[in-house]
Amino acid sequence: MTNETSSVASPPSEHEIGPEEHRRILVIVLALMLGMFLAALDQTIVATALPTIAGDLHGLNHLSWVVTAYLITSTISLPLWGKFGDLWGRKGFFQLSIIVFLAGSALSGLSQNMFELIAFRAIQGLGAGGLLVGSQAIIGDVIPPRQRGRYMGYFGAVFGLSSVLGPLAGGWLTQHASWRWIFYINVPIGVVALAVIAAVLHVPMHRLSHKIDWWGTLLLSAGVVGLILLTTWGGSEYAWSSATIRWLGVGSVVLLIAFVFVELRADEPIVPMGLFRTRTFSAASAVGFVIGFTMFGAIVYLPLYLQVVHGSSPTRSGLELLPMVTGMLITFVISGQLVSRTGRYKIFPIVGTAIVTIGLVLFAHLGPNTPFSTAAWYMFITGFGMGLVMQVLVVAVQNAVPHAQLGTATATATFFRSIGGAFGVSILGSVLDSRLLSQLRLHASPAVLKLLGGGSISANPAQISQLPAPAHGIVINAFSSALQAVFMVAAPITILAFILTWLMKEIPLRTRAHIPTQASGDELTVTAFDAPGEMVV
Repeated sequence: MTNETSSVASPPSEHEIGPEEHRRILVIVLALMLGMFLAALDQTIVATALPTIAGDLHGLNHLSWVVTAYLITSTISLPLWGKFGDLWGRKGFFQLSIIVFLAGSALSGLSQNMFELIAFRAIQGLGAGGLLVGSQAIIGDVIPPRQRGRYMGYFGAVFGLSSVLGPLAGGWLTQHASWRWIFYINVPIGVVALAVIAAVLHVPMHRLSHKIDWWGTLLLSAGVVGLILLTTWGGSEYAWSSATIRWLGVGSVVLLIAFVFVELRADEPIVPMGLFRTRTFSAASAVGFVIGFTMFGAIVYLPLYLQVVHGSSPTRSGLELLPMVTGMLITFVISGQLVSRTGRYKIFPIVGTAIVTIGLVLFAHLGPNTPFSTAAWYMFITGFGMGLVMQVLVVAVQNAVPHAQLGTATATATFFRSIGGAFGVSILGSVLDSRLLSQLRLHASPAVLKLLGGGSISANPAQISQLPAPAHGIVINAFSSALQAVFMVAAPITILAFILTWLMKEIPLRTRAHIPTQASGDELTVTAFDAPGEMVV
């Protein structure tokens, strides 16, 4: 304990990055910010358009799959992108991920039905996985953990800008042009990002012997998809006691057990089991899973509340999400600065998970008569808590593992957050569907149900707003009740994340990293760390 305290409390001057290194890092950060802006914009620009998209393509009850397909493929590809970057260099695969992402975006805009959109969103998710893990791993290459919080502010600005522009652009394009343009708009942005990255991004390139763990990847992918299908279909498409659900459950468990055995014996496992012997990595990954579950699974339904229950247009609902974005951006930047100055990070996810829990409980009280000013405060509180958690977990994980496993550890930790999101969207989507249908069947007439699309609920928010007054009130109350159930289920799960944050061990942050000292094309001479506190030249 004494050694850790003295290390954390070292004089600030020992942790400073020199002017030349700072300028070189800023150039790299600029290139990564463009890639991050592409992925972040897509996440936020789709949110306000989802209710309209699902209505136009006749499948509001399939809304969760538009998000789930994206999360599944981005999740199962994360370990592969991380391994590819560790083995062959991160720049080329970062560029490839942008190309895949752009192809998925263009195809999504051309979709003619929900099946096509879900399939093309899956392609888009493959690219997004590479964007996410590539940018974070490259940052781990060039910025010391102790100083990483200083540069998190730049990424916070990108996230804040995309969070502001995304809902506004998504709502405006949906209302005044077409929802298809929320996908097409990625193409010119991506082309600019590719050009800038090709010109300015120079990171260490290592030629290593390699062996890809294809069996592990196949087993993990099949097991995860099986569990997602189980949680999506159970209680809606099939009864929980049905043979289909039972076989999905048994098959998924067998596949995941086989995956663990394969990883224990693989020469280069896609998810090294040895990482889980590090308490900080295990705890941070578990917290990320739970936060992903609640963040993606619950927050994705806020635009549905604003547009259907609150009666906002897509453009206005984008503006109404700004309180959450503001709260998140404030703590995102502040927590990064405080981590750099103090060297301590454990307190932030502890406080953040507690605040997110409070925010979700407050969301569960949103109703048709709730003033927007009240809803805005609830959103600000929840965003404030989320900003304290997300990036600090990445810093903790990257600081706890040897540099040789940086990309793999980053990808694995991000994998757990994304898989939590996929489970959250599917499980809470099932809660929404079942609660909504039960409320409508209980209170609405057969004529109203037919107008909404029968059992599939294919009406979009604009069509719902045009229902006759009595029917409109019934539908609004049904949606409100269903959304309250979603938030009420998510809130106690976040308490688990709060408990898990206390299990994280706070390791003194390293003060150096893979910082380039000479550049010759893409080849760089670097100062590297093989493990926390151990320098290898």
